[in-house]
Amino acid sequence: MSTKSILNDNSINFLEKYLNNASPTGYESEGQKIWMEYLRPYVDTFMTDTYGTAVGVINPDAEFKVVIEGHSDEISWYVNYITPEGLIYVIRNGGSDHIIAPSKRVNIHTKNGIVKGVFGWPAIHTRLKGNAEDTPKLDNIFIDTGCKTKEEVEKLGVHVGCVITYPDEFMILNKNNFVCRALDNRMGGFMIAEVARLLKENKKTLPFGLYIVNAVQEEIGLRGAEMITHTIKPNVAIITDVCHDTTTPMIDKKVEGETKSGDGPVISYAPAIQHNLRELIIKTAEENKIPFQRHASSRATGTDTDAFAYSNGGVPSALISLALRYMHTTVEMVHRDDVENVIKLIYESILKIENGETFSYFD
Repeated sequence: MSTKSILNDNSINFLEKYLNNASPTGYESEGQKIWMEYLRPYVDTFMTDTYGTAVGVINPDAEFKVVIEGHSDEISWYVNYITPEGLIYVIRNGGSDHIIAPSKRVNIHTKNGIVKGVFGWPAIHTRLKGNAEDTPKLDNIFIDTGCKTKEEVEKLGVHVGCVITYPDEFMILNKNNFVCRALDNRMGGFMIAEVARLLKENKKTLPFGLYIVNAVQEEIGLRGAEMITHTIKPNVAIITDVCHDTTTPMIDKKVEGETKSGDGPVISYAPAIQHNLRELIIKTAEENKIPFQRHASSRATGTDTDAFAYSNGGVPSALISLALRYMHTTVEMVHRDDVENVIKLIYESILKIENGETFSYFD
């Protein structure tokens, strides 16, 4: 593949549209529609399931099945309690961070449309108590919609169970850094879609069925992947997700390892990672001069890799990650070079997989 940029203007326009659309866990449908519309020219058919996982398929009649996968959902909040004074208390939908909430604007999703609100927070003048200062906790952060009573809030269409997202949108920082909420892991869906585009544009013929999977509900326990893997019954799965840029402040590299944004795709080592599939990916990176990093997980990867690996009697699975700064905030950041190199590595790796290849543990 050429060393020139593989992302074109149409790619970036899709990425921006896809990221700016809210896709909270359990409510991914609109984002999935955007994703499928972009993917449509590059696949033979689609399949979806009851909870919204979307799959583009190339060579759907082939017996041997290879999956490349990312997840489509983003962390969010649920309305949990509305006070008589009209303030809204929340619970998490996924791993939402209460520390970043105060002063953030929010979108409350209702049947009547979006209701705007803010996470209010008392002024510093009123919080100081000697040398101590109150900090955000799940039981003291609240949303203010400008209403003065519970009844006024409910007239807007807000009720317990409404999902809440942040409106922060995509930007490019210093030319080479993509910034947005929900890069975890909408970037995965973007990158596997780009792999499908490259296969089509480069007129590659695969000897197996390729299932491009954009799974739902990863943020609450890998649930979408758990469901769809039993539907597809793949022979091989390559998963892409994000990991931490551990060179940022306040992360202990002795605990988290060292992975850095801009230094290339991150190839994982963990019990769920099948050795021979991982070695194929490493060999592919070396042959194509794609820079890469290594990361070890002591038990689970914490990604959809675990769901695929331990399904259907065991599916050879591997994980290629994208080093991310500021995970689960509204300013998640990845380097453009890493995005392109993950796409290249997945693309080149699937071209090396042979029809019927078993990746035997004992080979």
